[in-house]
Amino acid sequence: MNYATLFKTIQAYVENDFPDTDVIDTAGVSTTFADTAQINTFITQAEQRIFNSVQIPDLRKNATGNLTASNRYLAVPSDWLATFSLAVIDGNGKYYYLLNKDVNFIRESYPNPSVEGLPQHYALFDDTSWIVGPTPDDSYDVELHYFYYPISITAAVGGTTWLGDNFDSVLLYGSLLEAYTFMKGEGDVLAAYQKRYDEALAMLKQLGEGKNRQDMYRTPQVRYPVK
Repeated sequence: MNYATLFKTIQAYVENDFPDTDVIDTAGVSTTFADTAQINTFITQAEQRIFNSVQIPDLRKNATGNLTASNRYLAVPSDWLATFSLAVIDGNGKYYYLLNKDVNFIRESYPNPSVEGLPQHYALFDDTSWIVGPTPDDSYDVELHYFYYPISITAAVGGTTWLGDNFDSVLLYGSLLEAYTFMKGEGDVLAAYQKRYDEALAMLKQLGEGKNRQDMYRTPQVRYPVK
């Protein structure tokens, strides 16, 4: 499901023609979607909910950088949300994965910044940088695997994303929940959308946090009794 199809499907499900001007109900509350931006908000809110509910491959990103000698700080990527792993690479190409700690641990374990060596630990110093310990004794390449928000289907080139291509049901019902809540729709319909969303999210979890974390070489195939 691409963006155009998702947009039209939301309109069809909620039976809302999205006029250019709002219709105000007797309580003085708008019950229609004024423009495309409003619909995009429903979609992006649904995406954010999904991205924080299940781990899928599209949420992983890899980046490389550099630690410089005598500088114990490393810049955080602008789209970084959380770290999966951070590794220092020595001159021979060997990877040394750093252990995540608090800033107080770094300060206490490596109180003298002039004592240098191969970094072993790191901590989030502020929203733009990490601090490592000990202070690097040389320039090192680093490799970071981290969690980020991929581009929204509302802004993606061609209107396609991993979620729309592979699991459009969870994106659709998540968007419908946002739209129907905005419309202050009937409770039974909202409950039905919630049920379908929960079912789709559960299937996505089976993929992202189940099948994507194992293979058949070490994990036996699932067998069901034959009736």
